[in-house]
Amino acid sequence: MAQKSKAYRAAAAKLEEGKFYSPDEAVALARETGSAKFNSTVEVALKLGVDPRKADQMVRGTVILPHGTGKTARVIVFATGPAAEALWPRVPTRSAAPS
Repeated sequence: MAQKSKAYRAAAAKLEEGKFYSPDEAVALARETGSAKFNSTVEVALKLGVDPRKADQMVRGTVILPHGTGKTARVIVFATGPAAEALWPRVPTRSAAPS
């Protein structure tokens, strides 16, 4: 049988088999025992104990990522009238001024 590396054995020694860790403890242990030389990811599976077929037990929500998604929002506005003409010098465009 193949032998485990020293780093693997050292990381395994820090964990207690059969123990349930709180989320804070689990994150701390994952950071402490990680041996990868790149930013690794952690997958989390939660058992919520709800029945998704029942409307009152649906689980939905949104998450705001700490560093965003990396995408920039682009907005285009088609406007006419005095308010649009008042903003014209400050609005960056790629075409010529309206006539």
